[in-house]
Amino acid sequence: MGEATYSIGEGPATRVSLSLPEGTVEAIRARVGKREFSAFIAAAVERELRGEMLDEYLADYESRKEPVSESARQRARQVFDEVFAEEGEWPAAS
Repeated sequence: MGEATYSIGEGPATRVSLSLPEGTVEAIRARVGKREFSAFIAAAVERELRGEMLDEYLADYESRKEPVSESARQRARQVFDEVFAEEGEWPAAS
């Protein structure tokens, strides 16, 4: 049986070690409290991964076609969010 593949934001929680500047940690705790710290970090990382995936798609498009305007980039972000929200998930992290 193969290893399970999870989409971004899915799967069981896995404990990892993370080093952050103390000021960043204090700012996060002040904003969300100690109990929601991990959820805040997970959401931030998921947003970053999704943004990077979209940036990679747009870069590929631009290399094959033409530059994408800023308004088109914003629309693409909106469309990607809508499409993957309808499907209930973003693609698996690679």
